[in-house]
Amino acid sequence: MNCVERYESIYGKEPLDVAFCPYRICPVGAHTDHQHGKITGLAIDKGVHIAYGAKQNGVIEFVSMQFEKRAQFHVASVPRTKQNDWADYLRGAAYMLSKKHPLEIGLSGVIEGDLPIGGLSSSAAVTIAFLSALCKVNHITLSERDLIETALATENKYVGVSCGKLDQSCEVFSKKNHLLYLDTLDDSFELIPEHPDMKPYRIAIFFSGVERALTSSKYNMRVDECRSAAYALKAYSGMEYGKYEETYLRDVPCEVFETYKHKLPDTWRMRAEHWYSEMARVEKAAEAWRKGNLGAYGAFSFESGHSSIYQWETGSPELKALYDIMLKTDGIYGGRFSGAGFKGCCMALIDPAFADSIREHVTKEYLQQFPDLRDKFSVHFCESADGVTL
Repeated sequence: MNCVERYESIYGKEPLDVAFCPYRICPVGAHTDHQHGKITGLAIDKGVHIAYGAKQNGVIEFVSMQFEKRAQFHVASVPRTKQNDWADYLRGAAYMLSKKHPLEIGLSGVIEGDLPIGGLSSSAAVTIAFLSALCKVNHITLSERDLIETALATENKYVGVSCGKLDQSCEVFSKKNHLLYLDTLDDSFELIPEHPDMKPYRIAIFFSGVERALTSSKYNMRVDECRSAAYALKAYSGMEYGKYEETYLRDVPCEVFETYKHKLPDTWRMRAEHWYSEMARVEKAAEAWRKGNLGAYGAFSFESGHSSIYQWETGSPELKALYDIMLKTDGIYGGRFSGAGFKGCCMALIDPAFADSIREHVTKEYLQQFPDLRDKFSVHFCESADGVTL
C-alpha cells in the first residue's frame, strides 16, 4: 500500500495532491556546511511522498508509513518546544512558517519514504515536502531560498540539530544530470552539467541496517569542536573575534590554521584538519566533474570518507566495514558515508555495467561480518534528479 492508497483507506476519498521531495547525496563536501564551507551534491530519484488534503478547521493530522504514532496539532497552537518524536519536523516547520505567514488551513496527510531512514537527509525531505503542501493549501508562495531557510530553521531552532544548509540546498537547487557546487557562505551555486565524455554512472545506496537520529548522536558535538577551534585560532593569531556562536572556520584562513594548529587540543585540531582538507577536495572535485573525470571525482569521494573516519572520527563499525568493502569492489568510482556517518548508509558512484556484481559482492562481504543484519541490509540503485518542484 502506498501513501495515496493509505490516504484513501483512512479518509474515504482521493487526496488533493501528492507532494514530493527527493533525497540527496553529497559525495564530496561532508561536514563543511555548518562552518560556511563549500559542498558538491546531487538529488536522487527517490524521496519522500506526502498524499494530503486540506482541513479547513486548521488541524494538522498526519500518519507516517514508517512510524506508528499519529501526529495531530492545530496551526494556531503549535507546541513551542519539540515533543521528541518523528512529528517534530512537522511541528517545527509549521511553527517557523507561521512566524512569517498567517496559517489558517490545516492538512490531513500520509507520509511515505522510498528508502530506509538514515543518511539521505530524510528529515529535510519530510520538512520540505510538508512545507510545500502547507503553503499550497494556505496560498503561500515561497522562493527557493525562503523554503531552504524555513526548513533549516526547523532543524536548527526547533528540533535542535546544528546542521548547515547542505541537505535543504541539494533537495531544492539540484538539477538532473548536473552536479550542485554550492558555497554555503553566500549561497552562490553552480549547476555543472555532465561532460559529454564522462563515463556512465549510477548512484548506489548501501543501507547498513542500522538507523540513527542526529539529535541522539555526537553530531552537535562535532559542530561545537569546529567552532571552538575557530575561536581559539582567532585568539592565537590576534584576529578580531566576537560572539562564540557566530564564529566559523570559514572566518579563519588556512594559513592561520597551519601556523597555530599545534596549540589546539587534538580533537579540535582533527575536526579543523578535516574541514580545511575537505574544502580543498570540494574545489578540486568540482573541477574534475567539470572536465568529465569521473574517476578523479570518485577518488576525492573516497578521500572524503577516509578523512571522515580518521579526522572527523565518525562511522559506526557497520559503515566503516561498508566503506572498506567499497574500496575493494570493482566498478565503484568512489563513495563514502552518506549523512552524518554515525549510522545509516553509504553511497557510491558506480559503473552501471558492474551493478549486479557490485550488489552481490558488497552484500556477501558485508553479511559475512554482520549476519544478524541480513533482514535489514539492502542495496538500491538510483539516478540523479531535479530538486523539489514548488
